[in-house]
Amino acid sequence: MKRINEYKKLFSVENEPDLKNLKTTYRNLVKEWHPDNFQAGDALCSEAEAKSRQIIDAYHFLVSIAPETMAANIEEYSLTTESGIADFRHKGLLLEISYLDGTTYEYFGVPKSVYIKMINSDKQLRFAKRNILNSYLYRKSKKALQEA
Repeated sequence: MKRINEYKKLFSVENEPDLKNLKTTYRNLVKEWHPDNFQAGDALCSEAEAKSRQIIDAYHFLVSIAPETMAANIEEYSLTTESGIADFRHKGLLLEISYLDGTTYEYFGVPKSVYIKMINSDKQLRFAKRNILNSYLYRKSKKALQEA
């Protein structure tokens, strides 16, 4: 949640991120903080490189949790969650679930008490469907590489 709030603050997003506004803000921030705008030996040059990496990371992250992105990928998400849980881990308020089809999703704001209930559940997928999958903000974090 800390990362979400930090990125929203960087992009001046109050509620749900809007793709059109994100893109406009992203372009403006990149123009402002592009390393080519600074001299090579300037102290701000190294700061600009770090800031531009942060801007790029924030943009991709906010696009992945935007309602438009989630709506466009709801069918794929439904198929993935039906495949079954391969592995999961919890750190802070972040729950990362890897599914049997090789896709991994991150769920934000999941308290440790819910995670412990999931561990102790006889049917973890059923528990996740009822209590986690559609209750918490999520994003697709990675897809396993498939052989050609």
